Amino acid sequence: MTGKKMKKYELVVIIDSKLNSDDKQTVVKEVTEAINKTASKVINAQVWFEKQKMFFPIKKCQEGTYYLINFEAKPEAVNKIKAVLRVNERILRCAFTAVAS
Repeated sequence: MTGKKMKKYELVVIIDSKLNSDDKQTVVKEVTEAINKTASKVINAQVWFEKQKMFFPIKKCQEGTYYLINFEAKPEAVNKIKAVLRVNERILRCAFTAVAS
């Protein structure tokens, strides 16, 4: 584990757009806490699309709110974060992308 360099990642999280703003903020807080618990660092978290119609329903939802979260983490931490996000039922979908240095 020691000696591995932190890399930059982008995370897109899709949440049901019908949730109220407090619930959406709670989900984003849970995501950022999951990132921080792995000794990673959240750089930025913002709404990417407030209400976007999806091409196909996900968990019976037609529209979602997309959040873009930029963070730095060691490569092995990403799998731990994915595992935490997978069990959160309010997250419809998430996607991680490594950002080129």
